[in-house]
Amino acid sequence: MSISFSRALGNSVQAIDLRLQRAEILSSNLANTDTPNYQAKDIDFSAEMQRQRGEMTSQPAQVLYRVPQQIGADGNTVELHTEQAAFANNSQSFQVSLSFLSMQLASMQKAIEGKS
Repeated sequence: MSISFSRALGNSVQAIDLRLQRAEILSSNLANTDTPNYQAKDIDFSAEMQRQRGEMTSQPAQVLYRVPQQIGADGNTVELHTEQAAFANNSQSFQVSLSFLSMQLASMQKAIEGKS
């Protein structure tokens, strides 16, 4: 009997990959807070999970421009408080996803070893 890792792990791997992609995007926004005409970006995590449902491998996320509440005088759309909150939320969600994946792998290991 073979083990289908994609069935056993579900979408946990894709969720972690998307969280990593989002962290890179948000950190880029934070790094460019003072860059004139920089346009803040993000991804719609839920929409990306739906889009990638059933895919065997993760795909690059569709990057969207964030709609700011107020554009800076230099044309920059990064709002520091928004980016910091989004980054913190994404980091917490990443940790939850990683813990869930770790528990799934530990359960699989116990099943393989015949432990209960």
